[in-house]
Amino acid sequence: MLYSLVDGRARTSTELAAVAAVSPSTASVHLQRLTTQRLVKVFAQGKHRYYSLEGANVAAALEALSVLAGASRNPFVPNTPSRLRAARTCYDHIAGTLGVSLHDRFKALVWLSASSTHGNNRYDLTPNGANALEALGIDVEAARKLRRRFASACLDWSERRPHIGGALGAALLELALKKKWVTQDLDSRALDITKHGRRELSTRFGLDLE
Repeated sequence: MLYSLVDGRARTSTELAAVAAVSPSTASVHLQRLTTQRLVKVFAQGKHRYYSLEGANVAAALEALSVLAGASRNPFVPNTPSRLRAARTCYDHIAGTLGVSLHDRFKALVWLSASSTHGNNRYDLTPNGANALEALGIDVEAARKLRRRFASACLDWSERRPHIGGALGAALLELALKKKWVTQDLDSRALDITKHGRRELSTRFGLDLE
């Protein structure tokens, strides 16, 4: 179960039970023990609970053990339709590969920081991040004043990694639509990244979406 989480993606206890070829109840006992030992952490979203490694140090230890043991693991292979996987809406924010890429890039640019009051699943903007997004046309203070989470890590169901949710995520989608970086499909949740959008996302955020 631990090795199946080394790719950085989260899985449910049912999926992990299938990976380990054990019953769901047995998997739950093991996961509770792994959580207590701080080897895995739990992310609750709606009715579902997703498990992922506690941190990079656990992954590094597992990788080192894998080298010693000569073991291999099967990679996570999503079965989401490619168009939905590339970019789509998740409620009112951007999901799919595009959403996860924006999340990762904002973290790399140190525009996002963990919230000091709401835990690891909530974000705040650093001063540099706030300035950068204000320059793009996002009213950060207005987003903060809304009666909802400002920014949060929303687990992406196709990528199994977080994208940006909350008021900030909604503002990013609104910006992308307004600037015609993406167009919205009227019949599904799919978003199409325009040629103009690919250039802008590359220039402004360093994203290579080819």
